[in-house]
Amino acid sequence: MVSITRERLSPEESRATALEAARRLLIERGPQAVTLKAVAAEIGKSHANLLHHFGSAAGLQSALAALISDRVCAGIADAVQKSRAGEVDPIAVVDGTFDAFGKEGAGALAAWMILSGNRDALNPILDSIHQLVDQLGEGHEDRPVHETTLWLVLAAIGDSLLGGPMAEALSLPRERAREIARHQLIDAHRPKEGGVA
Repeated sequence: MVSITRERLSPEESRATALEAARRLLIERGPQAVTLKAVAAEIGKSHANLLHHFGSAAGLQSALAALISDRVCAGIADAVQKSRAGEVDPIAVVDGTFDAFGKEGAGALAAWMILSGNRDALNPILDSIHQLVDQLGEGHEDRPVHETTLWLVLAAIGDSLLGGPMAEALSLPRERAREIARHQLIDAHRPKEGGVA
């Protein structure tokens, strides 16, 4: 029998490891799989250990929402800044938003928290988006940043939850909602004097 020696992680490292495991479970199995017991099993820790770090399942979900929303908003902010500098196509802003809510699981997590009555856990997502919009609006007061963020985030969440079945029901390609959002972003931010978003 081989004996495995585990490194002792700091509380911060242990918490980060648990959140990464929770994110993997969210993406692979859906939001209902993100439980203290499942995350503990995933990282080889006890349920009590996770309770110590997060306080409850709601605390874990809230911390996961904060982690995802921070990453999502950082990615979107980076894409917008590069788009404004002419380094990337503005389409990257739409793709980043749709990927965040779809592939990263933020849409499913947000919907699940609302439906399970855990609306407070949404605060990190909403706070991150609010900070992002404030950041992107600085120096661009002539652009409809708030309105654009509203429809883009709602479109991305809707697509993450129902995009596939809706596209199939309407005999449209799976990526059509994303394509529509790309065109809308380009049209909405077609400035008179140049620049995007």
